[in-house]
Amino acid sequence: MDKTIAGEFDRLKCCVIIPTYNNMLTLLDVINDVKSYTSNIIVVNDGSTDDTEGILDKAEGIEKAGYPVNRGKGFAIRTGFKRALELGFDYAITIDSDGQHYAKDLPAFIREIDQNPDTLLIGSRFMEGKEQPKSSGFANKFSNFWFGVETGLTLPDTQSGYRLYPIKALEKKKWFCSKYEFEIEVIVRAAWKGIEVKCIPIDVYYPSPEERVTHFRPFKDFVRISVLNTILVTLALLIHRPRMILREFKGKSLKEIIRTQIINGNETKAKIAAAIGFGVFMGIFPIWGYQLLVGFLIVHWLKLNKAVFFVAANISLPPMIPVILYLSYVMGSFLLGQGSFNVDTELTITSVSANLKQYLIGAVGLSVTMGALFYFLSYFLLSFSKLK
Repeated sequence: MDKTIAGEFDRLKCCVIIPTYNNMLTLLDVINDVKSYTSNIIVVNDGSTDDTEGILDKAEGIEKAGYPVNRGKGFAIRTGFKRALELGFDYAITIDSDGQHYAKDLPAFIREIDQNPDTLLIGSRFMEGKEQPKSSGFANKFSNFWFGVETGLTLPDTQSGYRLYPIKALEKKKWFCSKYEFEIEVIVRAAWKGIEVKCIPIDVYYPSPEERVTHFRPFKDFVRISVLNTILVTLALLIHRPRMILREFKGKSLKEIIRTQIINGNETKAKIAAAIGFGVFMGIFPIWGYQLLVGFLIVHWLKLNKAVFFVAANISLPPMIPVILYLSYVMGSFLLGQGSFNVDTELTITSVSANLKQYLIGAVGLSVTMGALFYFLSYFLLSFSKLK
C-alpha cells in the first residue's frame, strides 16, 4: 500500500465506494487494486444474484453494505453515501466494479481535494486526446448537452462513474432517482446548489464487446433519463438558472456587472447586442410563464451570453407589465388597420381578453420592434467600448 496516499485519504476523511451488481469476475481485482492506496473502502452489494456475496465474505479489511433485491446503481451509491457519513467521512470516490477504471487514478482525485475543496470531480474518459467509442458517443453527447442546458456548464464526460463527491456538502440533499439517472441528477443539483463540478483526466480500459458486462437497459433507462432531463430542464430554466445567475451577480454593482459580463467578456459586440435584443424580444413575446424556458433553450443553442439575456428579459418585470400590455394593444390596433394608435385610455385586462387577437398580434409586433431597436441601440453604444 502507498502509505503516503493512504495517509492523505485518512487526513482528508475520504473513502472509496464500490457499488456492484453481478460483477463477480472483476470485483475482487477492483477491491485489491483500491487497497493499494487506501483501506477506506465501502462495497455496496446491489442485490447481486451471482457469487458476489461469497467474494465479499472472503475480502478482508473492507466495509460491506447491501440488500437482497436489486435496487439500481443510484440507490447503491446513495446507500454508500449514507454509510460513509455514518463512519465520519467527508468525501467519497465512486469506482465501478466492472474493471473499466484504474485505481492508479485515485491520487489525482485526492490531490484535487486540497486544491479545490468541496468540488464534485468527474473522471473524464475523453480528455487529453482520448477518443470515445462510437457505441457510447451519442449517449455521452446527449447527456453533456442537457447538462449544459440545465446548468450553463460545459463538461466533456458527464456519464463517467469514476467520481469524487463532497458528501458532507451534499448531506442534507434529498435524492429522487435510484438507477443510472441518479448520476445525472446528482451533478445537476450539486451545480444548482453552488458546488463546483469539474472534470479531471483518467485512464480507462475498454473491454471487447464479448467481455463487457453491462446492466444498462437501452430503452428503459434512456426513457427514464429523458423524463428526468425534461423535469430538470423545466426546473432549471424557470427557477435554478435564474437563481444561479443572480448568485453570480450577488454583491456586484451594475457597473461591475456591465464590466465583467459585457465590456471584458469574450463575446463580440454583435453577440452581446444580440443577447440584449433577444432578451427584450422574449420578455415581451406573448408566452407568459414560458419566456425564460424557451429563451434559455434558444440562447444556449445560439451560444449567446445567458447572463446578459436574463437581465434584458426582465423588461417584463411586474411594474412594466401594464405598459407592455398597453403598447401591445396599441400596436395590434395599428397592425390590424383599425385606424391609429389612439385607444381607450381605460384599458383593462378584461378589455384585452375581449380582443385577444389584437393583443397577440400587437405583442408579437412589439416584441420584434423592441428587440430590433435594443439590438441596434446596444450595438451602437457598445461600439464605444473595448469589444471587437
